[in-house]
Amino acid sequence: MIKSMTGFGRGEFSDGKRNVICEIKTVNHRYTDIIVKMPKRYSFAEERIKGILKGIIKRGKADVSVIVENITEGDITVKLNVPVATQYIANLQELKKEYDLAGDIDIALVSSMPDVLKAIPDVEDEEEVAAVICKACELAAENLDEMRIREGAKLAEDLLMRKDLFQDIVDGIEARAPLVAKEYTEKLYARIKEIVEDKIDIPEERILTEAAIFADKSNITEELVRLRSHIEQLGRFLQGEGDPVGKKLDFLIQEMNREANTIGSKSNDLEITSCMLEAKAEIEKIREQVQNIE
Repeated sequence: MIKSMTGFGRGEFSDGKRNVICEIKTVNHRYTDIIVKMPKRYSFAEERIKGILKGIIKRGKADVSVIVENITEGDITVKLNVPVATQYIANLQELKKEYDLAGDIDIALVSSMPDVLKAIPDVEDEEEVAAVICKACELAAENLDEMRIREGAKLAEDLLMRKDLFQDIVDGIEARAPLVAKEYTEKLYARIKEIVEDKIDIPEERILTEAAIFADKSNITEELVRLRSHIEQLGRFLQGEGDPVGKKLDFLIQEMNREANTIGSKSNDLEITSCMLEAKAEIEKIREQVQNIE
């Protein structure tokens, strides 16, 4: 099954104490790279989140965002920071005395000072909290996977269409190839006849030898056979089931491009050269699409 490396999934889950929202965005990447962004206090769940994603992402970069909204007070404890409050009061008293200032130092003033009252995370059951976070991430991962599969199906459809276009070009080259040596022989014979102007006999054996040398140098049969094999393999990869094929397709497209370049350099024929330019353009389009496949 072809999957796209790009996608987005969102999941939300609540256990009555906290509401967790997970969003996952994936983009193209040569390897698997998963980055989790979440409150530091819940970092104990990070490896479990990565484990969930590794089950569906074999290639690509994933940015995971986790937001935890506490519905109850169970996870938060507000505490008085006594040392800080003591220093504030002492300094305010000194300030009042030093400058003979009016006014009282009351609770409203002291409690409004920074860090006097602190909300301290108080997660009692990490396993319980991790389970809620992971449930939201599982839902997000399922939605992400569905999107990647849908996008992958569209990519496969486009690539199969381009494979057929490329096949047609190769068919045209294969039909043209046998005529190249024959036309070369005829042109060589006509050229020599034009030069000697029937003053001497044209050495038939010599012309045939030159034609044979040309035919051997410009023979592209092996390259066409390999190219056809690559095209068939491309179709099998795109329509097959099993492990991700993105890296295999990368390599296959490189080999197709290599054969196309060899055919273009050996053909010595304008028509085949023109066909190969079209073929290379299709290979480049295929290569661009393959970059999106897991």
